[in-house]
Amino acid sequence: MVKKKTVSFLVTTAVAGLLMSTSANACTSLRLVAGDGGVVVGRTMEFEVDMKSNVLVIPAGTEMTSSLADKSQGMKYKTKYGMIGANGFDLPIIADGINDQGLYVGTLLLPGYASYPDVDSKNASRALASEDYGAWLLANFANVEEVRANFNKAVIVSHPLKPLAGQSFPFHYVVHDSTGAAVVIEPVNKEIKIYEDPIGVLTNSPPFDWQVTNLSNYVNLNVNNVPPVDLSGLKITNYGQGSGMHGLPGDFTPPSRFVRAVVFSETAVKLPTTEKTVPQVFHIMNMFDIPVGAMREVLGKKVVHDYTNWTSVSDLKHLTWAYKTYDDQSIRSVDVRKACGAAGNEIKTIKMHSVQPIEDVSTKFN
Repeated sequence: MVKKKTVSFLVTTAVAGLLMSTSANACTSLRLVAGDGGVVVGRTMEFEVDMKSNVLVIPAGTEMTSSLADKSQGMKYKTKYGMIGANGFDLPIIADGINDQGLYVGTLLLPGYASYPDVDSKNASRALASEDYGAWLLANFANVEEVRANFNKAVIVSHPLKPLAGQSFPFHYVVHDSTGAAVVIEPVNKEIKIYEDPIGVLTNSPPFDWQVTNLSNYVNLNVNNVPPVDLSGLKITNYGQGSGMHGLPGDFTPPSRFVRAVVFSETAVKLPTTEKTVPQVFHIMNMFDIPVGAMREVLGKKVVHDYTNWTSVSDLKHLTWAYKTYDDQSIRSVDVRKACGAAGNEIKTIKMHSVQPIEDVSTKFN
């Protein structure tokens, strides 16, 4: 009998140091449902530097442990389902991915709000660090209904890191499945809370319930152009297309991106098939793409430039995870069943980085 590879989610000092020096807080996630019922989830990943992400392929039956420093503590389990998704800095952490049952989990930052209890004798056997929780969901559950019933059977505990000034990674999570159901899971006030997410959107801080309440400030937005107004015989008309969206926030703050993500996903034209919806979601995610230099923070003598490392689109009907990167806008796709089958009994990685090809068509006449 072949023994599966054991994985320990280790967070290195180098990675923690990079996180400590950045204000990375710009990830955006949204969802569309195609006419054939297929669910497609898009997401951007922003960071100060190239995260050197690769696609991580974890087959079913892989033994997993928490990343807690004391290995006598923390949950140990074997993956029930195979999964794929993007890691970072060569670590076996799935920041965004799907499993072979059509469950999707996205891990996004929630700085200033995420908090965790300490490990103790009561929770040690169920303890996971925040960086472990997303993979645990993918490994064990097939749909959102199962997640609702089991999300708090793991305890997300404090995992203080010296390079993070003794803080833990501040994450929250959005979970979708192939039925269109979605929930947001947030560790706030040292408790794990779960929210229904009918709009299928998540960004960053403040927490999800605040973001939903804030939508009331934008009930005036409409995809239809505003009709002319008669002011005592003076006819006032708009200058062009898009007047119904006047007032849509365009900055990169999490609340503004949340509003835009809701508006763009709710007003998107429903296409007949999931296959056609995948490139449609990539187009919408372009609205959240951040180039180097568009968002900056001065930290001492260092200038931080958060930018979009990569964008992913997950097809929960056909079980594919597609992506493009900052350096290559070509779209590549990974089939979770095919990848896990080819990986056999080992965790494998697929290189994500590539350079954008530019084709010379100067003489390719019709």
